[in-house]
This record gives sequence, structure tokens and C-alpha cells, in this order.
Amino acid sequence: MKHPVSFDPAPEHSAAAPDVVASGLSRDPSLAASEGRRRIITAAAGAGAAALLPGLSRAQNLPGVSATELRIGNTTSLSGPVSALGTIAKSQGAVFKMINEQGGIAGRQIKFIIYDDGFSPPKTLEMARKLIEQDDVALLFGNLGTGPNSAIVRYVNQLGVPHLFLSVNGDKWADTKANPWSMPFAPSGRVECQVAIKHVLSSKPDAKFAILYQNDDFGRDYIAGAKDILGSKYDAQVKAASYEVTDPTCDSQVIQLMGGNPDALISGVTGKFGAMAIRKAADLGFKGGHYIATGVTSVQGTIIPAGVDRAIGVMSTSYLKDPSDPSLTDDAGVKAYRAFMARYYPEGNPDDFYNAYGFLTGSVMVQVLRQCNGDFSRKSIMAQANNLKNFEHGMLLPGIKVNTGPNDHRPLKQMQLQRWDGKRWSRFGSIFEGTNVQA
Repeated sequence: MKHPVSFDPAPEHSAAAPDVVASGLSRDPSLAASEGRRRIITAAAGAGAAALLPGLSRAQNLPGVSATELRIGNTTSLSGPVSALGTIAKSQGAVFKMINEQGGIAGRQIKFIIYDDGFSPPKTLEMARKLIEQDDVALLFGNLGTGPNSAIVRYVNQLGVPHLFLSVNGDKWADTKANPWSMPFAPSGRVECQVAIKHVLSSKPDAKFAILYQNDDFGRDYIAGAKDILGSKYDAQVKAASYEVTDPTCDSQVIQLMGGNPDALISGVTGKFGAMAIRKAADLGFKGGHYIATGVTSVQGTIIPAGVDRAIGVMSTSYLKDPSDPSLTDDAGVKAYRAFMARYYPEGNPDDFYNAYGFLTGSVMVQVLRQCNGDFSRKSIMAQANNLKNFEHGMLLPGIKVNTGPNDHRPLKQMQLQRWDGKRWSRFGSIFEGTNVQA
């Protein structure tokens, strides 16, 4: 069953081990106490040094670039409350290991340096500074978590360091004016809500909507998404109610929303509130369309607690193939992914949705580096991150492509709907695309 990509989940634990673990001596004595907690995963294949390039003198002056090596940095949670998500970075590192085995990029091997921040924002800042100021990386890639990335976003943008394909939730990361050097990857709640609204309007243009949302940046993205689509009609067609993450339940909010007899309920919620919203709406006899956030589609975490029968008909969005879906056993993209896992990350779980996500994002990062044509200056790397055009990948659902631009830091805007049928999530219908809103 599908494990949703949500980057601020409930605590879990991971047993997977990295490909290579090494301890390094800090060049900054003030960081010595933290070295016991530091982990570095390097994807350098050690297949021998590449021949010197004509651009050697220029490479020596570029951060993170030598004649034979390109250094990329990452902070993630290999320990602490969300250590299960550390497998994303390990999967990404395995992609670089594969590329190195194939000869690297522009004659250079990729060295992927990962520091464990334990999902602690102050630690993230400490480790990001170490990556940039001591390890001299060319860029940061795939950094995990909204809180940790919030602790470093101003720092990296002031320095002009590419901060790419972040594992975060929230539309604020696509603000190209405030943070031109940062870019998320997965669609935000804003886009998810846009897709849900468009789907309902396609069959009922005058539909009434109820939106249950978490009172924070994540939840407010759903309100923004509805306003993007409905514009001046928002007030007439939408009734919204918020809850606090500290609330014991959201039952009163659901009761309030159902009083308006909506045609559709959109739940921009996290954690336990996903199951609560499904259960309460069903108990109230709601027969309209119920759309829930991608982050609360877990069968174990949401559907079973809500009741598998109560959840029948509930919808959500998806963009990535589920490697555990039996119907995709013979799919060419899934088969290639499984072969990759078997060879380059054998200790990882190929059915883990987070590993599929790491494989996809690692591949997109490789595409950016290839488009650099050997110019790995930070300015060039960012320019190519802003120049992805209709990039396709075997693990994306058919018809979904990656596109970016200098004013478009939403790589994925397309998604397909899926519906809980009582046993599994089943995809249906055509690909919907969110509205391209300039930040």
C-alpha cells in the first residue's frame, strides 16, 4: 500500500543502514563535540581518477568542484523522531553511486555528504554551515523538513548557494522573489486543493465547498488554492473552518462545515486529524466528495483508524507510482527502480514509497547536472535547475512531467486522483494540473 510523501510525520524508526559510513575530523574545533553524531555518506565510486579537464584552472576556483569531483551536501534525519525519512537521502546517494559507476558527470565523481541533524533546526543550521564553509559543497540537495529548512533558507539565499528539491511541505518554498536559490519538489497543499476544486467543478460548476484546514502555513495553502481557482466566487462557494494542532479533535469543525450542505469536503489536515475527519464526515452521513491531503493517505495511519468502510469513496492525489502496487509488477519504470534498489541500495526496502521518491528526485538532480555541460558554478547549477522542460521519469505516473523556470519553482504541478475502494487506493481519470501562480 502507498506510503504518502509527507515530510513532518509522526515519529518512526528506520533500520536501514547507509551505503558507506565514515567519521571525519572537523576542521572547526568548536564542532568537535558534535562529530560523534555526524555521519557522512559518500557516493564516490573509487573507480580511479578521471583525466584532467581543460577547465582545471577554472574548476579549482569553483566551490565544491575539482577536476575529478563534485561535492553535494545534505542534511536529514538519520536519528531522532523522524529517522525513517532518512532513507530518502540514502536512496538519493545510491543514485549518485550508480552515476559514478557509469563514469560520473563531465568526468567528475559525485561526492554526496550527508549530515544527521536529528530533525533539530539549530543542528541543521550548524551542519549546513559546515557543509558550505568547511566541506565547500557546490550545492545543497534534498534537505529534509519544513522546520530544518526554515532555519537555513535565509542563510543559503544570502550566500547564493543552490538549495534544491527540498523534502518539504508548503507553498512558501516556491516563492522565487523571497528565496530565488531554493526550490521544493513535491506538490504543495495549494496545488492539491487546486486539483480537487477543478475536479469537482468539471461536473458541477456551481458546487459548494467545505474546507477543513490546519491553522498554519500548511493548512492555509488549501485556502490559497481554492481562491486561485474560484477567484471572486470564493466567498459564495466556500465555507471554511480551521483547527489547531493542539485540539483534541476536529469533530466540531466538521459538524459546522456539514451544516452548509456542501457538495465536497476538502480536508487540508495532518496526522490524526485525517482519520478523524473521515470518520466524522461518514458518521454524519456525508455523501459528497471527500478529498484528503496526500500526507494522510496512509492505510495504517489513517484509513484503518478511520474505518476502511467509512473511508470508501474518499479521494486524494498522486504523482508517483507506488512500487508496492501489485498491478505495476510488470511496469517498465517500476522494474527499473527495483533493479536499481537491488544493485545500489540492497539494504533498503524497495516497497518503501520514500525510496521511490529518493530515486526520482536523485534522477532529477542528475538531469540538472547534465544540463550544466561541465559548468558547475553555483550560478550555472541554479540556471539549469530553473530550466527543466517536460522531464519524464519512469516512476512518474504517465503524463506527469517536471517543469521549472526562474519564476516557477513548482517542479510538479500535475497529479492524478485516486479513490479508496475499501481495499486499496485506485487511480482514476485524467491528469489534472494546478494553476501556475507566480509567487
